[in-house]
Amino acid sequence: MRVAVSASSPSLDAAVDARFGRCAYFVIAETSTMEFEAMENPGGASAQGAGIATARMISEKSVQAVLTGNCGPNAYQTLNAAGIAVVTGVSGTVRQAIQGYREGSYQPTTAPNVASHFGTTGAQTQARGMGGAMDAIRPDTAPSQEELSLHRLLEELQGQIEGLRTQVQDLNTRIDDLHKND
Repeated sequence: MRVAVSASSPSLDAAVDARFGRCAYFVIAETSTMEFEAMENPGGASAQGAGIATARMISEKSVQAVLTGNCGPNAYQTLNAAGIAVVTGVSGTVRQAIQGYREGSYQPTTAPNVASHFGTTGAQTQARGMGGAMDAIRPDTAPSQEELSLHRLLEELQGQIEGLRTQVQDLNTRIDDLHKND
């Protein structure tokens, strides 16, 4: 089975990127052999529509599932319409994610787990006049406004931390590569 994993760099040992539409790379792998190809995600730099554009790109790669930390509603609908299973809540390395999926530790979700614009930074969302990343509101729960605001803030901060971790890992990888070339 072919899966696409959102990744911080182009290897099986890369960290899973918590963002689907704005991840740095995708590692597309055959789960039975672990043979893979890596590709940059051009949608990551998009001002808007990153989730849809990325989902369309991935749907052209003949994958049966996407493994990622978070997936918003537009990307989820696009992937779902293409018959691609979406697995959220994935963390660790790409290799660990694929092995966990193969072993049944991760299951496809039935809904997006974050709201639109989750992977954008606060500056990006404010520049577009939006309030920031928010968690999806599930119809089976009814949190109070105070709980909802706190939950949204925590989700936004967690997303920003994950983005910063990814950037630090990428910078460390680049530094290591430069030292190897000395």
